[in-house]
Amino acid sequence: MDLKLVGKTALVSGSTGGIGFAIAQALAQEGASVIVNGRSESRVHQAIDQIKTTTPDVYLSGIAADLATSEGAAQLFQQVPTVDILVNNLGIFEPKAFGDITDADWLRFFEANVLSGVRLSRQYLPQMLECNWGRVIFISSESAVQIPVEMIHYGMTKTAQLAIARGLAEMTVGTNVTVNSVLPGPTRSEGVGDFVGKMASDRGIAVAQVEKEFFETVRPSSLIQRFATVEEVAALVTYISSPVSSATNGTALRVDGGVVRSIL
Repeated sequence: MDLKLVGKTALVSGSTGGIGFAIAQALAQEGASVIVNGRSESRVHQAIDQIKTTTPDVYLSGIAADLATSEGAAQLFQQVPTVDILVNNLGIFEPKAFGDITDADWLRFFEANVLSGVRLSRQYLPQMLECNWGRVIFISSESAVQIPVEMIHYGMTKTAQLAIARGLAEMTVGTNVTVNSVLPGPTRSEGVGDFVGKMASDRGIAVAQVEKEFFETVRPSSLIQRFATVEEVAALVTYISSPVSSATNGTALRVDGGVVRSIL
């Protein structure tokens, strides 16, 4: 299938690793001009070089800016005035007991996971509406609808993303602009891989055993009984970034391995 992404410019926030990196790579492979974003110049250049190693003939540029801050967003806006596709992927997570989550923690998670996407959408969505074409995608999580007791602050931000995305979609009535959310389930991203690896090392067992126990006890409703790959998530994001997905708007799409049992 030709996704018709040649000539489109895409910005993927937080794309130097994990799901964001896989999305940037997939969009570039489909012919889009992709702007890679991370907090450090070295990480941005490393990500670009890594993509070009496997797919040399792609259109990539990079912006080092901390989009969890208004200053970082302003810095990016100066260098990137317009985009066709905005993927709000930047996010942080951290297992923490509710009683130990401080006010500063709540604010830090809201800034990174929610306000980053708000700022970027506020900048680029009006331009998309004016041009009568664009895609805004929020990378949420199954934790938005099944709040994890070990990460309530994280779950809160993921639910907020769904509300914002649906509200923004209401602004697109009768246009060729769409706003959607994608809800990955447990995914073997860079952060999750490090976390699982540390657990295995601390307990002196194999990573595969930790993964097996996780799906037996923490996410037993998973139908695939494994971590999704970042490429599996990126495939869905790439499709809804495309002109061929024009009838998909204002919705929350799951790539969660069946963890969420609800059919709606």
